[in-house]
Amino acid sequence: MGKIKIQKKDVWIDMTPMSDVMTLLLCFFMLTSTFVKNEAVKVQTPASISEIKVPETNVLTVIIDNDGKVFLGWDSPDYAQAALDQMTDQWGVSLTPKQIENARKATNIGVSMNDLSEFLMVESNVQNVYQKDKGVPTDSIDGGMSEFQQWVMFSRDNNGADMKIALKGDEKTSYKVMKKVMSELQDMNENRYYLITTLKTTGD
Repeated sequence: MGKIKIQKKDVWIDMTPMSDVMTLLLCFFMLTSTFVKNEAVKVQTPASISEIKVPETNVLTVIIDNDGKVFLGWDSPDYAQAALDQMTDQWGVSLTPKQIENARKATNIGVSMNDLSEFLMVESNVQNVYQKDKGVPTDSIDGGMSEFQQWVMFSRDNNGADMKIALKGDEKTSYKVMKKVMSELQDMNENRYYLITTLKTTGD
């Protein structure tokens, strides 16, 4: 008896629906993702139950690490340069076009005005290494405003009343240090600001 030949059939799978799903997922993540800035120092924010979100535009972020050093960050290079221009005029500091370009690329500024020129000579990819052990001074100058207060004042002058201030402190930063920064703001009648925290989960 002869063998029965089984007819072979090609299996064809339509991949169009899978391609559509992958495209939709890619678009979703591209539109909803936010990029983490390469900040001068890494801080672990304390946990809280507050779900209030910090605005994403026109915000001056004040980072305070666990050693009490203060760093300033703007959400727009234009805002940063506007404050920088007034600070350099105030202190009589002249910057080259290259330094101004580096300033616009900086994610944070955390140096005294005496170190600013040298800081802006450093390329943007190593700026954070240079400034991580410095910080913006918060001590008053001759009984007047501190450098930190001057930065805030000029940022407010350029960004208007809509500018928000957000404090981002490390969970190990002492209350005394945080109180110092808050007092600096209160002395300028800056009494409204956000405190950046991590949302506390059920297991915390």
